[in-house]
Amino acid sequence: MLEETLLAEVTLFEEIHGNCDAWLWAAEVRPAGLAQDMAARSPQARLSTFLQCCLLAVFLSRAGCQQGEFSPGQSAASLPVGAAAQQRRYLLYDVNPPEGFNLRRDVYIRMASLVKTLLKSADWVLVLPPWGRLYHWQSPDIHQVRIPWAEFFDLDSLNQHVPVIEYEDFLAENGGPFIEQVYVLQGYAEGWKEGTWEEKVDQRTCIDQLMYSEDKHGYYRGWFWGYEETRGLNVTCLSVQGSASIMTSVLLKNVSARSVMLDRAENLLHDHYGGRDYWNARRSIVFAQHLRVVGDEFRANVIQSYDEADKTIFIEDWTSVKAKPNTALGGPYLAVHLRRKDFIWGHREDVPSLRRAAEEIHSLLKKLKLKKVFIATDADREDLEKLRKLIPEMVRYEPTWEELELYKDGGVAIIDQWICAHARYFIGTSVSTFSFRIHEEREILGFDPKTTYNRFCGDKEKNCEQPTHWKIVY
Repeated sequence: MLEETLLAEVTLFEEIHGNCDAWLWAAEVRPAGLAQDMAARSPQARLSTFLQCCLLAVFLSRAGCQQGEFSPGQSAASLPVGAAAQQRRYLLYDVNPPEGFNLRRDVYIRMASLVKTLLKSADWVLVLPPWGRLYHWQSPDIHQVRIPWAEFFDLDSLNQHVPVIEYEDFLAENGGPFIEQVYVLQGYAEGWKEGTWEEKVDQRTCIDQLMYSEDKHGYYRGWFWGYEETRGLNVTCLSVQGSASIMTSVLLKNVSARSVMLDRAENLLHDHYGGRDYWNARRSIVFAQHLRVVGDEFRANVIQSYDEADKTIFIEDWTSVKAKPNTALGGPYLAVHLRRKDFIWGHREDVPSLRRAAEEIHSLLKKLKLKKVFIATDADREDLEKLRKLIPEMVRYEPTWEELELYKDGGVAIIDQWICAHARYFIGTSVSTFSFRIHEEREILGFDPKTTYNRFCGDKEKNCEQPTHWKIVY
């Protein structure tokens, strides 16, 4: 009976597949599963491919793919969608490709603030951009594209601040791999004129060459987080100057598209940096449980650090937590973030040599009466060997290849940050967003600012200004 049902479903799929095959090849969006010989596969395997591809196939069949072409002028919004998503509008965004993991988390807060403003007037949801192809994610032989947010962060926690969905869920709700309007955000060609600060947004000619190209149907290809089948129906450049909320009028009054993407979203500033809304958004970015568990196991097994003794009890529901300042003690270890690689030449003046960093670490260990130092660093193998000789007390989280493949470079970075966040004392690297995120985690946990907002000084740095204390606001 099961075999008969499977075959019936596969037959239905292959009917649609046969009608749409020509268009799928022409538009170059044919899913990888369809390139295999369906007839040679088992009914179960064929049905699995069917389940993966049926949404796109049904979308194409309704779009008139029986004729072999996608109808000009047709948009995803013209197709029937689920009743629950009928009135919902989708805000997507992306960031300049060279930007790292931790800056992108900051841009998320800006977009969440924008969505919170939009929700006062309409039903919007923030579509989380899949992770991949980041500069620091250089581990070989590991697939690190199209990574959903759930692999790194707790989606339930994010949804307690503003409604969010993964990109895969957007594809399902939207009825196909199309984004109706893409806005590429840029500055003003004439720059900012001194005088009164003015927040503004205008449609302008694109300053830089567009990272999008038209296909033969007049739709736009782009990176789109590694989803090669995704297309933008319209691409427009906007010059922006100001906070994220300046996009509100554009999105509510000047465009009717149900799905809008803001590319180069880092060009928008925070609405209220350091304010209550900022901290609510930041507190909602809770690390995924499986990564926290790994960090906690390392703390317990390697450096004898336990939440109860350290006064760092974690509560899942961030909305119910108001940590009192200076209540967290931290584990019996010093935590260090020592940025190397591009910072060695990009920030020569305020990044210490390994020997100078080792001297500072030994001084702190003696002052704090601690015996172990946990070091999070992007140092290469040669520098790591030097550090081990200079600092015998050093411990690090070093995943096996299987763990690295499972958690990926982003997950390992989060584990490092989680361990650093629970230390008795933390010292980081100047202007590093990796260190900034640790400052915030420790602020959320209730650590004394004197144990948190510290950085290494350059060997010849004369004015070694320490990081600013951004006090949490509830």
